[in-house]
Amino acid sequence: MSVRIGNCSGFYGDRISAMREMLTGGELDYLTGDYLAELTMLILGKDRMRDADLGYAKTFLRQMEDCLGLAMERGVRIVVNAGGLNPAGLSAKLGELADRLGIEARIAHVTGDDLTARAPDLGLGTPLTANAYLGAWGIAECLAAGADVVVTGRVTDASVVVGPAAHHFGWRRDDYDALAGAVVAGHVIECGTQATGGNFSFFTEIPDLNRPGFPLAEIRADGSSVITKHAGTGGAVTVDTVTAQLMYEIQGARYAGPDVTTRLDSATLRQDGPDRVEISGVRGEAPPPQLKVSLNTLGGFRNEMAFVLTGLDIEAKADLARTQLESWLPVRPAELTWELARLDRPNAETQEQASAILRCVVRDPDPNTVGRAFSNVAVELALASYPGCNFLSMPGNGSAYGVYTPGYVDAEEVPHTAVLPDGTRVAIAPAVETRTLDPVGDPALPLPLPDGDTVDAPLGALAAARSGDKGGNANIGVWVRTDEQWQWLANALTVDEVRRMLPEAEQLPITRTLLPELRAVNFVIEGILGPGVAYQARFDPQAKGLGEWLRSRHLAIPSALLDSATSDTTLQEAIS
Repeated sequence: MSVRIGNCSGFYGDRISAMREMLTGGELDYLTGDYLAELTMLILGKDRMRDADLGYAKTFLRQMEDCLGLAMERGVRIVVNAGGLNPAGLSAKLGELADRLGIEARIAHVTGDDLTARAPDLGLGTPLTANAYLGAWGIAECLAAGADVVVTGRVTDASVVVGPAAHHFGWRRDDYDALAGAVVAGHVIECGTQATGGNFSFFTEIPDLNRPGFPLAEIRADGSSVITKHAGTGGAVTVDTVTAQLMYEIQGARYAGPDVTTRLDSATLRQDGPDRVEISGVRGEAPPPQLKVSLNTLGGFRNEMAFVLTGLDIEAKADLARTQLESWLPVRPAELTWELARLDRPNAETQEQASAILRCVVRDPDPNTVGRAFSNVAVELALASYPGCNFLSMPGNGSAYGVYTPGYVDAEEVPHTAVLPDGTRVAIAPAVETRTLDPVGDPALPLPLPDGDTVDAPLGALAAARSGDKGGNANIGVWVRTDEQWQWLANALTVDEVRRMLPEAEQLPITRTLLPELRAVNFVIEGILGPGVAYQARFDPQAKGLGEWLRSRHLAIPSALLDSATSDTTLQEAIS
């Protein structure tokens, strides 16, 4: 027998109707939602600064007002991390909601992750928010006490899935392989429709992507699982869509968590019928002795202006705008950067196609320096600068920006606590057995393909990719569909080749990990996102499109592989 665990949220702001869709679309035992991300913790921190009673995902309350009765009627228990910085406050609000609706619901929450007040004593500085990543056992304790709804603060994304599975099957703390299997299942479904065709490289092969359904995992007692979705919903669940999410935001072959370190290099995927992918073979190890801590600080204030440059002499026009703006500013900000995006083309048929964008970004501790004192000066150039001077936005005040950094504390320092429906507080002990998180050596390379004719073609002609952010770092997971393609990819897509293909990463540290079971290679590019998403170091601050940029870049691909790829019907057969 398996337990059916669905997902209805991949981020704070995801499809509000997803909870009802998942509850009415088919059978579920549990429904989970992931509302937290590094940027979200900063947003909730700002909410808490304005009102100490806030700090949780307010949209979850809207969903529960619509769906709490439905969940109770169908016997579906709900586990979410929507508590954010204030799980106790959200739990109290849910109690008030249940009373107002006349619904008897047992509500519990998990707390202890918030280390903000103790951060200086723990060597974590003085951040706006400091939250340790808790595991699944507090959730399991709440469910064992009969909770219908469990809300948490900052737990690992997969924990909202691992907790219900561990409770359902009665797993022990050292059932590492089963726990690791549930972690993989949780990692696949926690970002919602990214597992059913959203953000998928080969999206044109999916018959119906108009409104992809949210995923669910059928988890078995040994931790193996089948990823699927409710019948009749859009999107698709294939080995490729599941691989895409499995590669998302990973660092290496060892995927560390507070309860288990998951060996991603052990996972095998198999199409198990239409919209069903089996995940098996996952191995787990004891977790590391320390917990990761999400630290957000207010870094200062930021503003930007974007100049439109049209037609001829683009570089000269950009030089004039730079010189004028910098010389006219009354005070030079602490940081002032320029970026010229050459989106223009010669002899363009539309004015937009003839235009480039020049962005000026400023940052400073003083909001006045980057406020109207900056943006008004930019606008003052309108009649005094290059021909055709105009802007993409009106002048405005600067806004506060955040800086994310990871921290680490001994697990014993974190008071992981389950607050049961009757108010009883149960302390959750940290893992007794731990293991230092050492890197895994790369497996042997497959034999290279025999020499033959090659074609200069985009990597994406053969390979799919998924990229994402982890603080200031970005990962790009790249995979192919056949063993022959894997022979080529593993030998051809080296760190040096990635540096050549992505000049913006040329001087940055890059780590490569081979994952042969997935025919995949993962790259972690350090520092490409500066101090994290809220800093907005790049126009793609979360590296969502970085993998697609890599796929668009050309390299020498064997002609025989390209010829066979054009007739590959594996995906079409899997989703037919």
